[in-house]
Amino acid sequence: MNLIMLGEAAARLSEEYPEFIVDHPDLPWHALGDFRNRIAQGYFDIELTTLWDTAQTSVPGLLSQLDTIRHWRAEGE
Repeated sequence: MNLIMLGEAAARLSEEYPEFIVDHPDLPWHALGDFRNRIAQGYFDIELTTLWDTAQTSVPGLLSQLDTIRHWRAEGE
């Protein structure tokens, strides 16, 4: 469920704050949204080992990237 929420947040950021996405092109915004759709809409067809591997290998790096932009408005003002 947390992976779905990450993807949903990325999709909403893309829609509501496109300048944020432009300011941070190094993050995989569209891939997160696509990943969310795949999990939410194709959950019977998901390879659980692939999902687990993604959670173990990709999510820690993603969280590290997100942590670096956590205070983006405060830094820019």
